Amino acid sequence: MTALDPAPRTHAVAPTAAETVESPEKRRQRLSTGALIGIVGLLLLVALGSTRGEARFALSDAFDEVQLPTVPLPGVPTVVVCAVLCLAAAAAFLSGRVRGRRAALAATVAGIAVVLGFLTWAAAGRDLPFPVSNQFAGTLSLATPLVFGALCGVLCERAGVVNVSIEGQFLAAAFAAAVVGSITQSVPAAMIAAVVAGLAMAALLALFSINYLVNQVVLGVVLNLLAVGVTGFLFDQLVQPASSTYNNAPVLETIPIPGLSSIPFFGRVLFDQNVLAYLAIIAVVVVWVLLYRTTWGLRIRSVGEHPQAADTVGISVRGVRWSAVLAGGVLAGLGGSFFTLASTGQFTKEFTVGNGFIALAALIMGRWRPVLATIMCLFFGFVTQMASQLQTLSTPMPSQLLLVLPYIATIIAVAGLVGRVRPPAADGVPYEK
Repeated sequence: MTALDPAPRTHAVAPTAAETVESPEKRRQRLSTGALIGIVGLLLLVALGSTRGEARFALSDAFDEVQLPTVPLPGVPTVVVCAVLCLAAAAAFLSGRVRGRRAALAATVAGIAVVLGFLTWAAAGRDLPFPVSNQFAGTLSLATPLVFGALCGVLCERAGVVNVSIEGQFLAAAFAAAVVGSITQSVPAAMIAAVVAGLAMAALLALFSINYLVNQVVLGVVLNLLAVGVTGFLFDQLVQPASSTYNNAPVLETIPIPGLSSIPFFGRVLFDQNVLAYLAIIAVVVVWVLLYRTTWGLRIRSVGEHPQAADTVGISVRGVRWSAVLAGGVLAGLGGSFFTLASTGQFTKEFTVGNGFIALAALIMGRWRPVLATIMCLFFGFVTQMASQLQTLSTPMPSQLLLVLPYIATIIAVAGLVGRVRPPAADGVPYEK
């Protein structure tokens, strides 16, 4: 090119038809999301008839050194604004005017409006304020075992092994932590026993699914029933007759982080938790790094997507799957120990009450990704804690509905908001060389 040549012209490339046409799957997800948000907006308008007075939100409890103010919100205007925001977001989704980041922003605004509107309606005119700090502290506590269970599922299913037995792993680990903790009166010994129990359940899953090619979903159900039967039998025959000896484990104490735990509001929520809560946060980072920044993680993802191709380059498909399932067993064991060591130190039959299945749902909602699965666990923990807090306020919602509210929210999120998700291509497919 000479000095007399004109400068080259750059032209903006118009989007092709394939880039502008919405796929049927995306369209269904958009419409279902808009419909659900619109229904919630209409329900908030209906709730105006029973909204009285103002809602108060306490940012501190009586034990906090620094007392933050209690924030009052007018009941009817706040619910109206939240309902309008929900209906506006629903209209945007149904019309197809929001895509990409705008859709995420609209969904975020609608989510905040739903929570704020519902809590304002529930707390309006009540004698007690809604404890916001307790809400967030309880959310992290309730989500802790779910995070361990979801991360266990991420490792297993990324390697191609469906793990429906998270519930059974939780139950076996909780029982082991109760018995060993009661005998030794040692928290570390109880946690080690829980990890061993989780590893034993994981080894059974790996043996029959990887070596003997048993249907993995059926095997998971059988392992759950095995855990229920064995722990129930041992509880009746061994633990219950001598509960003071075998069912009196020590309870985890909170570990305040110096300096950070004294921060108003956030200090108690984030930096005054027990050791398992801190380990859950660390586990999210560790699993993410292992999956996406190490050779072992690359091998896990390869055998979960295309085990034949991995085998041709010398990767042991069975060996990688075994290692992933056993690593998941360690995480599930830690999650199971939480039910015993972080509550009363005692075990009861079917103690985990379906939390393993909730972790499995969080795994699917999180699209088999560690961070997204953790966010879904926090969502369930938030709804569960909210239902518990609302029972103390004597809200107009029946107590029976409050008990099932977390499960209803999970079903709605899985069925309506998440849409179709694609698991790893070889997930649940036995590999025969």
